[in-house]
Amino acid sequence: MSDLILRNEPLGRPWPGTDPFLFCMHHLDHYPAATAEQGVDMRQLGGRELGQDFSGKDGWSMYHGVTVPGFPAHPHRGFETVTMVPQGLVDHADSLGATARYGDGDVQWLTTGRGVQHSEMFPLRERGQPNPLDLYQIWLNLPPRNKMTDPEFVMLWGEQIPWYRHEGAAVKVVAGRYQPQESAQAAIVPLAPARNSWAANPDADVAIWQILLQPGATLTLPAATGTGTRRTLYVHGGQQLEVDGSPVASPRLLEVAADATLPLHNTGTEQVRILLLQGVPIGEPVAAYGPFVMNTAGEIEQARRDYGRTQFGGWPWPSYGPVHPVGQGRFARYPGSDTIDTPPTA
Repeated sequence: MSDLILRNEPLGRPWPGTDPFLFCMHHLDHYPAATAEQGVDMRQLGGRELGQDFSGKDGWSMYHGVTVPGFPAHPHRGFETVTMVPQGLVDHADSLGATARYGDGDVQWLTTGRGVQHSEMFPLRERGQPNPLDLYQIWLNLPPRNKMTDPEFVMLWGEQIPWYRHEGAAVKVVAGRYQPQESAQAAIVPLAPARNSWAANPDADVAIWQILLQPGATLTLPAATGTGTRRTLYVHGGQQLEVDGSPVASPRLLEVAADATLPLHNTGTEQVRILLLQGVPIGEPVAAYGPFVMNTAGEIEQARRDYGRTQFGGWPWPSYGPVHPVGQGRFARYPGSDTIDTPPTA
């Protein structure tokens, strides 16, 4: 095995994180044709524990949804969610009054900070054909000084997120500058993350890259620039990958040396997908209880008391899993604003 591979293990569920990341959950659901209400026909829901369906039966789960799949209102404090949606839709609503519909390549960056409730529903839009959903939700920790910051979310529209492409290889640069190694091309500069994110600190060297390798494609990843950066590759999809000349069968979790360039080669006959997460560790204790991630058990208990007392702002919506009307396009409305943000037009 290459000396650049520091850890090589099966890819479990959820995908375990490496500080500053907590974990990543990849949802790949092949939903059936939609009803008029953008949900699943009740006749197809037999044998599921509705409201708590993680079965994967028939290639999809309802999660905590009953007619529309997804995650109705639930609280968070002390970390960030970075939700990448290569395919499908998400309807967002939160306790601050913000709302959005995003997907088809978009990314939502949500700093939960001192506390927010939000819902994430997965409306189905196609009446006459299947509705696949491909979604990654990454939990990125916050340093102690920012755990009680004001909540904030930022939409990164897919049309604006930069890519690097080279002879069958493609890298979606969600966070962290990407310096191509195959030529003297200038670095790919990502969109800005949320203001109080660990990723907003240039010394944190945070990178989130989605890497796609077609059969036969090669790519050399640039070395990290931070001091003490840790880099993890989540290899999924495809069959076989060579990492610095060592064969790796998908799916696998690889922690690799971040301070060296890393050659990748898809030696199989299917597309290989890799999620790369890297960053300088925050290096503080982690105390977690479900949706709360703090530094001490006392802070977790305080979060539970605060949520019981304030509901993190309450819930201003008529249902706990609101879904936008049929035909609604992608948009975002931020807390305290009537301005509607939409993806750029061609």
